[in-house]
Amino acid sequence: MKYLRHDIAQTWLAIALSLVVYICSYSHASAQQLTQSGLDAGRFVTTIDGKQTGLFTLTNNNGMEACITNYGARLVSLMTPNWTGRMEDVVLGYDNIGDYIVQGQNFGAAMGRYVGRISGPAFTIDGKIYPLQDNGKGYISHGGNPGFQNRVWDVVEQGPQKLVLRYVSPDGENGFPGELTVLLTYTLTDQNSLDVDFNAITTKPTVINFTNHSFFNISGEPNRDILSHHLWIDSKRYAEYDKNKNVTGKWRKVKRTPFNFKKPREIGERIDRDNEQLAITNGYDHTFLLRHPANMRKPAAILYEPRSGRTLTVYTTEPAIHIYTANGLKGDQRGKGGILYGKRSAVCLETMHPSDSPNKPQFPSTLLRPGENYHSKTVFKFSTEPKILMKK
Repeated sequence: MKYLRHDIAQTWLAIALSLVVYICSYSHASAQQLTQSGLDAGRFVTTIDGKQTGLFTLTNNNGMEACITNYGARLVSLMTPNWTGRMEDVVLGYDNIGDYIVQGQNFGAAMGRYVGRISGPAFTIDGKIYPLQDNGKGYISHGGNPGFQNRVWDVVEQGPQKLVLRYVSPDGENGFPGELTVLLTYTLTDQNSLDVDFNAITTKPTVINFTNHSFFNISGEPNRDILSHHLWIDSKRYAEYDKNKNVTGKWRKVKRTPFNFKKPREIGERIDRDNEQLAITNGYDHTFLLRHPANMRKPAAILYEPRSGRTLTVYTTEPAIHIYTANGLKGDQRGKGGILYGKRSAVCLETMHPSDSPNKPQFPSTLLRPGENYHSKTVFKFSTEPKILMKK
């Protein structure tokens, strides 16, 4: 009996050890499947409209990582170093495809056919009126519903540092004329920049306005707001709104207003000032006309965060940049890491043409005709400064 009990004890010990080995092996295997930002690619696999979604990872030779899903061609995470070299995620998003579908938000999405609003909703080309999808409020926003951010893009090319995605928008989608073929290329360079390239061709005259709608918090701590981020914008004018947040077609001077970022200022310094334009949007949600449009050698905007030492410099071929300080986030959307995204927990730096350009001839044109190739490029370049430079 003594030996029997001994054998049973040995058997249970062996089972326990095997279980420990299995758990450790499973945990290690699971960890191996996670991205540097902690994402499980398996949670991004599903089928929407007969197309499969997935998560695609880019890495550069400096250890940076960008994760992108082809659902909405979204940037899901972006790992960049702080001043000590610690890698942290600097964009808001979800850790699974289901939340992007159910909870919505445009975190990291490719917006189109036309980011911003078109009033009417309609526009005219060569004397012909094109009525657009009506949201019941007198305008179409971000290309209508569904927009490019709700579509599954085809993967054309995938490499260690480059991802090419394609979406073919059918003639008449949400009222827009022409079959539009769009190629979007993400490139993570060894200069620590994420380059975003849009190319498009059309079968009929149409209007287009694309942007990447990433929500940045370059502190790497999305539970904090971005009010202490410092912002510089290469602009002297911004687009005026009416009381319903529709652009009037007028450009206002930033001089002697809370919109003056010609010198670096903390975003929170004047965001709650008594200002009629700020009151309309409950913070910054405005388009700034760039002083050096289409000049890739001149920064459009620079964002700096003192605690992390990160600097994000934006270069673009676009004529304007739209600054949105996430005024609409309410802390009821749980993102990566289980963090609830609160009001002003991010800032969007959307390079684009102004809203309603098709109906505002004084704005830069967004017209694309057959035989022409549309190209738009934006570079999000990251760098760091030593801690000694973080003092005000």
